[in-house]
Amino acid sequence: MADTTSSTEFSTILGPDVVFKGELSFEKGLKLQGRLEGKINTAGKLHVSKEAKLSADVDAGSITVEGDVKGNLNASDRIELKATARYEGDLRTSKLVVD
Repeated sequence: MADTTSSTEFSTILGPDVVFKGELSFEKGLKLQGRLEGKINTAGKLHVSKEAKLSADVDAGSITVEGDVKGNLNASDRIELKATARYEGDLRTSKLVVD
């Protein structure tokens, strides 16, 4: 299956070899391909790729999940759970899309 997300849509990419622990904030977009544990705060977009593992509470503008996520997700715009997503936690959003 082809990756439908444009790399220009995300100004920051944490690659598959990255392991990050802590609090992360950013303005525009982040594509997570590695592992992240902690907290994320952004008005922008978060994309959790199929190979990624996220264990965090997230406040974002929009969130797309293809990989493993444990934690509470809060999006002001929308949360999209793809067919490959594995999610454990609470969701809060105005729009929920499930593939």
